[in-house]
Amino acid sequence: MEHGICALSAVPVRAEPSDKAEIVTQLIFGECYSILLTQGNWYQVRIAADHYVGWMDVKQHTPVSAAYFADWQAQDHPRTLDVVQVVSDSTTRIPVALGTRLPFFDGMTLRLGDERQLFYNGSATNPQNGHGPQGPADQRLRLLQKMALTFLKAPYLWGGKTLFGIDCSGLTQQLYGLVGVQLPRDAHQQIHVGQPVHFVAQTQPGDLAFFDNAEGRIVHVGLLLEDQQIIHASGEVRIDPLDHNGIFRRDWQKYSHKLRLIKRLLPEE
Repeated sequence: MEHGICALSAVPVRAEPSDKAEIVTQLIFGECYSILLTQGNWYQVRIAADHYVGWMDVKQHTPVSAAYFADWQAQDHPRTLDVVQVVSDSTTRIPVALGTRLPFFDGMTLRLGDERQLFYNGSATNPQNGHGPQGPADQRLRLLQKMALTFLKAPYLWGGKTLFGIDCSGLTQQLYGLVGVQLPRDAHQQIHVGQPVHFVAQTQPGDLAFFDNAEGRIVHVGLLLEDQQIIHASGEVRIDPLDHNGIFRRDWQKYSHKLRLIKRLLPEE
């Protein structure tokens, strides 16, 4: 099986092998994937981190070796904490957005396949020092809330995963990725992670709230903040109040999303 890595700021991954097909997710710089099928000028790929499958343009493919891919999978790579920073070599400068992985980062350079790239004058998470899976829950929750506010006013984009366009589950996946928790891609998958919180009054910052439609399908997710406020992507990344009925839009004076379930991923210590 062949493997690759995203060497651009973001690459669309589509439902079908066509430029006209909907974008179902994105590959972000530094994310690896495996090639499952080839159809014309398209690769069907499986993203290594969340196993999401879709189609990418072969022109946006950067190959990596099986050994690199295995090493990439075995590590928890740092992520950028700046709104936008630059990864560069002697000839190119690549803008990278908040939450971007920095593969094999040593404090100044990262390794993208066989190439070394510079990343400096920017901040990044340190998976071995508080922001990875072994970090204290309270420290991770503080980072989660701080980074969530950075996404405010990001425009909604179906399938998006960056500050320049993001959907509801892309937002929660990216935020939890910053604290070392890899969530599945879609809201209906994310609802199976964590422990239930039975009452809105018992929520704490960092909980995820899930919402369903008239048919009972999970169609929306958001992240709880202080005072039963929720940050979520709906038209834009915004903050609204949450109660036992759902999300209340003060500007509309009505509920926009019907609450189904709340889950806790980072218990208090």
